[in-house]
Amino acid sequence: MKYGKLKGPYNQKTVKERIKALFFDNIGKTVTREQIIQVATDPVSGRQPENWHQRLSELRTDDGYTILSWRNRGDLKVQEYLMPNKQKRAGASKRTKPTTEAWRAVLERSNYTCEWSEAGEVCGLHEGEIDPVGGGRVKLTPDHKLPHSIDPNSDPRDPTKWLALCGRHQVMKKNYWDSSSGKLNVYAIVQAASRKDKLAIFQFLLDHFGYIQKEDGSIGRRK
Repeated sequence: MKYGKLKGPYNQKTVKERIKALFFDNIGKTVTREQIIQVATDPVSGRQPENWHQRLSELRTDDGYTILSWRNRGDLKVQEYLMPNKQKRAGASKRTKPTTEAWRAVLERSNYTCEWSEAGEVCGLHEGEIDPVGGGRVKLTPDHKLPHSIDPNSDPRDPTKWLALCGRHQVMKKNYWDSSSGKLNVYAIVQAASRKDKLAIFQFLLDHFGYIQKEDGSIGRRK
């Protein structure tokens, strides 16, 4: 495994451009979370970005670059990333955004909190709060209710077509959908599940395919 290095200087104007420059300096090499944060830090103020992972996701989904993680390659660890080449995928396009009036209506509807809902529980983090899981200060951004790959032209004037999401759940939602096919990314959903849910899924699959887990932990056919 070849690890990348900080070559720099990384003085690009935006967080996303600095992260892209880091990957371009290390094509085919592993880049770590710590390196990304270091490069993404504002070169003038020294302020660390609060949603660097969202900018990383935009390089994948909006700009069309291939950036692999442990979800895609078994030899990468959690919080390690790799850009195999500088080629952009065909069809990468800019996203439609809601109008100012529609976005204001979404924020008022959500009471300025993240609307991500999972298993009946809403995230509920307020704009400006510290994310206790992802770290950094919460910044709410608009997201299509339907994935961009399925409905890229959501009406920008209709607030019912949009959700207010925190940066962590923006990234999580994008990971749940295959942007090239518009289909659910089942592997990503299972990977993001809790250990308790993973065990429940494991047991479901054993039952579904006619296997049992023996007392010694081995797997065998159900008789």
